[in-house]
Amino acid sequence: MNLLYANDKKGEYPQSWYAATVDPLAPFEELRGETKADVCVIGAGYTGLSTALHLAERGYDVALLEAHRVGFGASGRNGGQLGSGQRMEQDGLETLVGKDDALKLWQLAEEAKDVTKGLIAKHDIACHLKPGVAHACFNAREVRHEHAYVDHLQDRYGYDQIEALDHDALQAICPSPKYVGGSLDMGAGHLHPLTYALGLARAAKAAGVRIYENTHVHHIDKGPRPTVRTDKGRVSAEHVVLACNGYLGTLDRKVAARVMPINNYIAATRPLTEDELQTVLRRDVAIADSKFVINYFRLSHDNRLLFGGGESYGYRFPSDIAALVRKPMTEIYPQLANIEIDYAWGGTLGITMKRMPVFARLAPNILSASGYSGHGVGTATHAGRLVAEAIAGQSEGFDTMSRVPAPPFPGGGMFRTPLLAMAMTWFALRDRLGI
Repeated sequence: MNLLYANDKKGEYPQSWYAATVDPLAPFEELRGETKADVCVIGAGYTGLSTALHLAERGYDVALLEAHRVGFGASGRNGGQLGSGQRMEQDGLETLVGKDDALKLWQLAEEAKDVTKGLIAKHDIACHLKPGVAHACFNAREVRHEHAYVDHLQDRYGYDQIEALDHDALQAICPSPKYVGGSLDMGAGHLHPLTYALGLARAAKAAGVRIYENTHVHHIDKGPRPTVRTDKGRVSAEHVVLACNGYLGTLDRKVAARVMPINNYIAATRPLTEDELQTVLRRDVAIADSKFVINYFRLSHDNRLLFGGGESYGYRFPSDIAALVRKPMTEIYPQLANIEIDYAWGGTLGITMKRMPVFARLAPNILSASGYSGHGVGTATHAGRLVAEAIAGQSEGFDTMSRVPAPPFPGGGMFRTPLLAMAMTWFALRDRLGI
């Protein structure tokens, strides 16, 4: 099954609230025939757009190929949270890679937020960037862990933009009866993800990047000067960058074994009244909770609740996404059981065994970055800069990321999805039982 076309119409954005509230770009032409470039980037999400933009600003001739539209995939559909740190917590990274590299990974993650905010400011991207992400916990054990982690970030990493929240402090932000405490990170933020992606595309175009849409890459001929083959054309380049994330398919089996595509879902309610807002979110910050099958939500700039959650297994989207998301939304906010849902959509992202991205040199002139595991707004944007720097000969950041262990999923391409479904069912059961 080709996930590029399994759930979506070719060349069309999903019917999401995001797509309904952007200033769209005119379509870019499809690649036809043969062309040459210094660098060919495959995939026009955050990674590909950022890579292309940073390379073009360095003077490289870049061809950027996208099977659908720029920002079509997870980059234009996600929860819009610009989180701090890596996807794995720092104490886990200290065990995994040692304290020295864990510190470097923290510094790179802080740089990722700065790069993202800097691009938004530099290119005047009106994507409703706002500060604040709270982490909400369901029981006292989780709260103790969260508060200890806040102390760890403050003491070891000198991070002073995060604070521990007791029950009353969290309720003052998010008055759900389910949550008993957590933390608030004002160094993190949230934004309109598709507007941000389209802003990067405008900047890349202005910098001279040649963007091709509706251009499906099906094969890469490796060699001193690789050739990227599409349905109706090909690109000969000195370097190739794979920026495909969950839509990689069979372009590289080494990466595919380590980056699993899974689906996630978001619903947008009708605009909430002022009284309703006070029962949902009393501050305009984003929320992510402590469930393994995570709930994440925030308010839109027109006062809708954008709620991400729900689980499904297999690569097809469910027939009623709104009903799927309504279930966890009602668990958090019982008063919204019957609220109108105006938009509901799904998307495919890439996860990894360690929930850390996979940076890899697949050949001396072929680089790949993907597998952001739900933490891609900043990390994927930053990955683009790190890839560009590596191509330009400054690879320290890329090499640090590539040293993080990236084990393949058990079962290979045939059995990994059923094994993941069983694992996710178990974790979902743990979430429900609170263990």
